[in-house]
Amino acid sequence: MESSPLISIGLPVSLFIIMVGIGLTLTLRDFGQVTRNPKSILVGTAAQILVMPLAAFAIAQMLGLAPALAVGLVIIAACPGGTTSNLFALLARANIALSILLTVSASLITILTLPLFTNFALQTYMGEGADITLPAGKTIAMLVVIVLLPVALGMIIRTRAPQAAQKAESIVSIFGGVVLLALIVVILWGARDRLPTLISQAGPAAFLLNLAGLIVGLGLSRLAGLSQRESLAVAIELGIKNGTIALMVTLTLLESSDMSVPAVIYSIMMYGFGAVLIGLGRKLVPAHQ
Repeated sequence: MESSPLISIGLPVSLFIIMVGIGLTLTLRDFGQVTRNPKSILVGTAAQILVMPLAAFAIAQMLGLAPALAVGLVIIAACPGGTTSNLFALLARANIALSILLTVSASLITILTLPLFTNFALQTYMGEGADITLPAGKTIAMLVVIVLLPVALGMIIRTRAPQAAQKAESIVSIFGGVVLLALIVVILWGARDRLPTLISQAGPAAFLLNLAGLIVGLGLSRLAGLSQRESLAVAIELGIKNGTIALMVTLTLLESSDMSVPAVIYSIMMYGFGAVLIGLGRKLVPAHQ
């Protein structure tokens, strides 16, 4: 499965298109919000790229996960927010502009941090003598090509053809959801013989990581003095992960279907936690805000 065209070619191409979709939501003016309210960006980004991976290490240790599943849990935790997080922010009456900026900032920063956390997890759980390693240079180059460049391309399209960008944005978002669903089905089918065991092992870990995103997002944001709408945006960004990036790393770079299982289970569960945040937001935030 790992060497099939769907994975080796289709996955990077699909991710490129999905990241163009993120760029379509942005203009250079949006980044001015970073200077006007840097605290919300700093808190949200730090929570995404530092706190969540550390939470994954703690959960893996606490549950005694198998090495491959532990590495996979760290990988999904180290991934940035997903393309659908902005939709969840809209439905939850959260700060949509902050959600978009957090998605982009974390996507760009994880170009460097994702390989670091992944290799540290490989060394920690697979042992120094393990044959599996993530080539940092190749990974960074690949992430630049399928994350940085398409976001910039999307922004250029948004600037030069805003109406076309607005129409394409919804199409790309749907495309992203379909791709992730297709990958989940293929992975679950490929691991069907060992699925009950893998789910019983990775299920609780994925649940706790989802819960950690909700608690850390809301709790840390409120402690930092962010508003309810900002706190909801941070919690959504921490919870709604870009599972496609995690699957690209585990399947195309590490070539391990077992490591992809936590990302698959997390990607299924995160919509339930996202629904909780939508309900919470609609209860706490007035409709006119």
